[in-house]
Amino acid sequence: MFTPAEANRTLPLVRRIVADVLEAGRALRELAADPAVDADDARVAELQARLGDLGGELDQIGCQYKDWGFEMGLIDFPGEIDGRPVLLCWRSDEEAVGWYHPAETGFAGRRPIPEALLIDEG
Repeated sequence: MFTPAEANRTLPLVRRIVADVLEAGRALRELAADPAVDADDARVAELQARLGDLGGELDQIGCQYKDWGFEMGLIDFPGEIDGRPVLLCWRSDEEAVGWYHPAETGFAGRRPIPEALLIDEG
């Protein structure tokens, strides 16, 4: 479970991993669109393995990658707001973790994190 401040402290590392995920994912998507590339192609396998490794790094941090279209680099951090479990939500084009949503609503249900919870007391 992350507080908003804890999630924000992970962003320098998470940002680098997500950039690598987006790069590998977009390359894999391009290969998949090429009719001349076989699914058993070595480059496809290499990119899939790379994505698996990067996903493992995010798992070790405790967050989850959610953008399998490789468009916006979406990350969810499990957290709690007002005593309820939520997912603190960050997109790679955002400066900080400033949004959350209940698990059942997904990205479409994003709401701003209350300002008082964004204060880093660590």
